[in-house]
Amino acid sequence: MKISYDPQVDAAYFSFKRGRTQVTTVRLTEDIAVDFGPREEIVGIEVLDASKHLGIRRRDPAIQVENLKARVA
Repeated sequence: MKISYDPQVDAAYFSFKRGRTQVTTVRLTEDIAVDFGPREEIVGIEVLDASKHLGIRRRDPAIQVENLKARVA
């Protein structure tokens, strides 16, 4: 899993699959969308206005990782 955050547009993306694949995007709300792969598996989740929805700070974003090994990209 990879988590990306762009503070300029305040958007986060949670990617669950590696490599490129064709997706179908389903909007859950105006700010949250889920990308599904060909076999209906979740490929990724996009969160717009992420600082509001995820409680992160735009100027100093940070996450806490529990029970997972973390690598810095």
